[in-house]
Amino acid sequence: MRMQWTAIWRAAVVAAAVAAALAACGGADDGDPGTGRGALLQNPPPGTFAASAPDLRAQLSATPTGRELLALVGAPVCGVQVHSIEYATVGARGEPTNATAALMLPQGRGAACSGARPVLLYGHGTDPRRAYNQAEITDLTRPGAASGLQLAATFAAHGFIVVAPNYAGYDRSRLAYHPYLVADQQSKDMIDALTAARRALPLLSARDSGQLLLSGNSQGGHVALATHRALQAAGEYVTASAPMSGPYALASYGDAIFHGRVPLGSTVFTPLLVTAYQQAYGNLYRAPGEVYASRYASHMETLLPAQVPLDQLWAQGRLPVSALFSSSAPAPGLEAITPPTTPLAQAPLFALGFGLDPLMRNSQRLAYLQDAQARPDGVVPQWSTGLPAAAPGHPMRVALKANDLRDWVPTRPVLLCGGQADPTVFFGLNTGVMQALWSAPSAAAMAPGLLSVLDVDAPVSGIDDPFAGVKTGFALSKAAAVAQGGPAAALLLYHGALVPPLCHLAARGFFDRVIASGQ
Repeated sequence: MRMQWTAIWRAAVVAAAVAAALAACGGADDGDPGTGRGALLQNPPPGTFAASAPDLRAQLSATPTGRELLALVGAPVCGVQVHSIEYATVGARGEPTNATAALMLPQGRGAACSGARPVLLYGHGTDPRRAYNQAEITDLTRPGAASGLQLAATFAAHGFIVVAPNYAGYDRSRLAYHPYLVADQQSKDMIDALTAARRALPLLSARDSGQLLLSGNSQGGHVALATHRALQAAGEYVTASAPMSGPYALASYGDAIFHGRVPLGSTVFTPLLVTAYQQAYGNLYRAPGEVYASRYASHMETLLPAQVPLDQLWAQGRLPVSALFSSSAPAPGLEAITPPTTPLAQAPLFALGFGLDPLMRNSQRLAYLQDAQARPDGVVPQWSTGLPAAAPGHPMRVALKANDLRDWVPTRPVLLCGGQADPTVFFGLNTGVMQALWSAPSAAAMAPGLLSVLDVDAPVSGIDDPFAGVKTGFALSKAAAVAQGGPAAALLLYHGALVPPLCHLAARGFFDRVIASGQ
């Protein structure tokens, strides 16, 4: 659920609250290629950016952000050409719609830049702005530009064809909502973008090697893993995947949030998720006021993705900054989780999710918790099976289970990357749960050697640590954030700004090793 936290979470009220709290506690369907899913709707796709390797290096060197990126990912080996593709896909109910994606092509005569190249299909993280477009990378003030530039510099400039969907509901898509974390739709969206991109490659004098790599950050980590699952189920070949910081164990993560472990960004994620699941399943509510507090209910169905910046929504009072739940317990006996006071180190973070003017009605939280008590999850509040509840009854818990990713076992190499102190998508509850499920002695263990797990915030394990450089780089980035803004700044930047560039770098190295091994 990556967001541009550098801008978004610098809101003074949140930063001050965090600082004070820290101080206090020390495949597309077949059909007509012109109209069916995966159709390329603009042919040839327009170009949005082009630069040779030296020109790209010079452009990156001209800004502090670019220089930081160069120092991390290395000088461009290839030039990069970016195109905006528009393709046919579907919404959460299977309704036909369109979406757009960035198609990035390496350019140059060297062996790493020419000929048939591997394809990276990439899912982006959560963004509240409807204008999000990763193909427009020249103006970093535009939604999606920073993500697009990172992909271009990290992957396309090092020999990968990159297909980066903006998703249905964003940019020029006609869909009036975004099917947020609807695994079936989002995997179809990704596969449709890939199909359209492959149709565009011959028009652009580019060739696909047949090596397909999947990645994505935050929301995109969930999307990438759901896409891997869908492709594997369809018998399609996946070379490797490297999801990052994703909410994979979605049912357990949802239960943790309702038990009071409220993450940063929850007041943005919640309306996106509720709207998407209402569109997909139609049974979360009869009227929005059953879920949302009265001052928010009338506009919440159409609020996000928004045409205006998030801080404007806050200023207008259309969305609370961080208070998801009421600071008054929804029923006697629930005071201890309203908000939780343990673990002590995380209690200040959780407290930000509670307030006097919350987004969600107390009655909704109570109904969810009553169902969780009657039909307990296998991870939250304590570990039992490691799986979602067998038969949840609350419609939100049913929907979360339907989009949980613990129902399959990958047969191709997977790298799960993230950071242990993530305040937005909790590492242990998502990456850690998947690691336990897919590792021996679990009955769902992947074949030996196929699963790698990287915590970029862990110490280097020794001279043979394949991720030593990534871990060292993260430690330096985190220390710089603390030095510039204190612990609060590092916390706010952790999920969206500090972890992703290092996980991207780790993914590139992982993909290179898998390809070189011929695995």
